[in-house]
Amino acid sequence: MNSSSETLSTQQARKLVLLSQKLPPTKTTGSAVSATLSAIEHLGYIQIDTISVIQRAHHHTLWNRNPRYKNDHLDQLVREKKVFEYWSHAAAYLPMRDYRFSLMRKQALANGDLEHWYKRDKKMMNSVLRRIATEGPLMAKDFDHGGEKTGEWNSKPAKRALETLFMQGELMAPYRDKFHKVYDLTERVLPGEIDTTPPSADEYARFLITRYLQANGLGRPAEMAYLLKKTRQLIVTTAKDMALSGEVLELRVGDHHYYTLPSTLQLLDRPLARSKLKILSPFDNLLIQRKRASMLFNYDYLLECYLPASKRQHGYFSLPILWDGRLVARMDCKADRKQSLLNIHLLSLEPGIGDLESFGLALSKELKMFLAFNDCSDVHLYKTNPNKLAAVLQPLL
Repeated sequence: MNSSSETLSTQQARKLVLLSQKLPPTKTTGSAVSATLSAIEHLGYIQIDTISVIQRAHHHTLWNRNPRYKNDHLDQLVREKKVFEYWSHAAAYLPMRDYRFSLMRKQALANGDLEHWYKRDKKMMNSVLRRIATEGPLMAKDFDHGGEKTGEWNSKPAKRALETLFMQGELMAPYRDKFHKVYDLTERVLPGEIDTTPPSADEYARFLITRYLQANGLGRPAEMAYLLKKTRQLIVTTAKDMALSGEVLELRVGDHHYYTLPSTLQLLDRPLARSKLKILSPFDNLLIQRKRASMLFNYDYLLECYLPASKRQHGYFSLPILWDGRLVARMDCKADRKQSLLNIHLLSLEPGIGDLESFGLALSKELKMFLAFNDCSDVHLYKTNPNKLAAVLQPLL
């Protein structure tokens, strides 16, 4: 990037990122489900995750953008063919309007330019396709599972075939049944008006760059290409071209260089609701890229559920906390739905958070809504770091 690129302070950069991420949320108009669709279309993807110590990540992320969110919204939008399941950097819900841009990965997997995590069993794949074509939508459990379980997820042969066909684009998921994916032929799932023309490489790169910057405020090529194999160099080249034409602007934040959209800088004139606190999912779009969160927010986050208990510092499933335009804490908790109780095992503050009273008030206000979202009516706080935070919080909780 050239030396004349505009410079933003860290606080300005954070403001652009948060307003672009719709955090904290602002009031939405229209129906609650249309607000959910709007959030998905703006963010570009919502990561799906199975961990359910609190409400699953896809629900949690959407609830934080749309306070009127209900857990059946995603099912409704999938059945209405406004959202579909596929892969962004991970398993995700994607806007149906962006369907054609999923074709690049599907074609690359189908022709062998990208490797799938399962080896193709063409005989099983053909058998699976024939059954679905004849019988209609089926789940993995509907198949006779002969053969050994293999792979990282100890998957059975029919499941591997289903997922290979799903990733190649021959199957889609028209809905889920008790969180189990249902598979059907793509031509029976896609709306008739959807454009199925594969984008050119230039179109695809411009899509990735523009969508990323709309949702994230500013970004680097490595961030736009995050876990999207064989896209980084294309994004680097295309971003330079877009900067030359004025479609994107170059920015510097500290020692780091970023791109942004010209319209995004107007967000600096808008207020940020700094007093509102939000309890985030570990898979929230704001900080799913841990290196980016560290660079922009000075927040080093590790999801410790994959570590042995003896090596955890902050707990099994600690939730990042956003307040005052910063990531200021993390809260390890678990919803005991039978007892209608949210157990906060450990609440840890980041260094330099001096106004404990204001933080405590903001947290207690948000916790009331967070409890309802998790089907809980009471909260039990076990431990805080620093210890004196407990004395501030206990009267409020």
